[in-house]
Amino acid sequence: MEIVTRHETFSDKETFEIGRRIGESATPGKVFTLVGDLGVGKTVLTQGIARGLGITGPVNSPTFTILQVYDEGRIPLYHFDVYRIGDISEMDEIGYEDYFYGDGVCIIEWANLIEDLLPEHYTEITIEKNLEKGFDYRMITMTRVNA
Repeated sequence: MEIVTRHETFSDKETFEIGRRIGESATPGKVFTLVGDLGVGKTVLTQGIARGLGITGPVNSPTFTILQVYDEGRIPLYHFDVYRIGDISEMDEIGYEDYFYGDGVCIIEWANLIEDLLPEHYTEITIEKNLEKGFDYRMITMTRVNA
């Protein structure tokens, strides 16, 4: 694992902006995993990534559907939230491989729950709060896995 970048943000707007820049530079086949507690800003970051990909419609966490596909941008966005996966075999039913190894950009929230299915190469994005630095403070760390 190799840390690529670290960013401190102090508002949802700044977190969104980091995501937008990630989306603007994303290439087909890129897989990002999002790690962080509930309410830490994973969806805000994903909304920024979507905007950077040229997706202008609403982007919400697919908590109850597991997968949301957005294909109106310059590259399709496949947004997974696997928090409610009861059994890893549910990912087979979705056809996850078509997305993980497809021509779009994959974002996988709670990817630690399906670690055995992740591709060999991906970028892990960890979002952490530090209340001592303020309620809206976030540390966003991007790490390449098996780069």
